[in-house]
Amino acid sequence: MTTKSQAGFSLATGIFLLVILASLAAFLVSVSGLFAFGATADLQGARAYQAARAGIEWGAFSTMTPPAPAAAPACFGATNITFVGTTLADFTVTVNCIQNVFIEAGNAVTTYQVTATACNQPVALACPNGGPGANYIERQLQATLSR
Repeated sequence: MTTKSQAGFSLATGIFLLVILASLAAFLVSVSGLFAFGATADLQGARAYQAARAGIEWGAFSTMTPPAPAAAPACFGATNITFVGTTLADFTVTVNCIQNVFIEAGNAVTTYQVTATACNQPVALACPNGGPGANYIERQLQATLSR
């Protein structure tokens, strides 16, 4: 009789250990998935920053390079830039320019505020997206130029 009662006890212990190990394995799988998502989001964030920076560079060049040699610089309208065949191909950049004129010591000083917004889920090829989906990444940079 003693042998039969011990056999039932080891079965319960085995099931308990199996449940604990399965729970631990499921936890480890979910944590590794979160780390993978975090690494992907970090990489996409860096790409969005570089796309916004490229938009700032384009906006600065477009603003400060007048169409004619004697012409004054001028702002451009909102411009959407896409990247084809590069690591930034997932991103669209919307570049805006605002021109302001200030009087300092009797002299007119013109400033240009260039804003570049990069995102990976544009709406009608423009950023930012007001109702983004999952995995949405956006970066915005501003530069103030004067001449």
